[in-house]
Amino acid sequence: MDAIAILNIILRLAIWFLLTADFSLANIVIGFCIAFLLPGSYKSPSLLKDWLRVLWEIIIAIPQAYIEAIQIMLFPHNGEEIVREKVKPRRTPGLIFLDIFLITFTPKTIVLKYDKQGWYEVHKVTRRKKLNKVKN
Repeated sequence: MDAIAILNIILRLAIWFLLTADFSLANIVIGFCIAFLLPGSYKSPSLLKDWLRVLWEIIIAIPQAYIEAIQIMLFPHNGEEIVREKVKPRRTPGLIFLDIFLITFTPKTIVLKYDKQGWYEVHKVTRRKKLNKVKN
């Protein structure tokens, strides 16, 4: 087993434990069985450095999420926009899932749709600047 396969299994187990929130012995065994039995799709090769980069981005996203939450509470965010973001090259389904998780983790953005042609549709909440009314 290479490092990428191990990271894929760890990702599957993490998702399983997040979904079930149960760390009993039976659930751990079921989680391992599901993680190993799910078919692996190796359509595009991913490098270990891509996984490490995503894990680093997750670590960075945690304080960013707190900062954005405080900004939303202190300043009004009345604007919104939907933008399309290009998926990074050489993304496996596991890395695409982590990208979507990262975008959605922060309070100001959420992925609305993943397009198979390599695009995310992202909804962003923005601050709208007040327009000064001109007196006539």
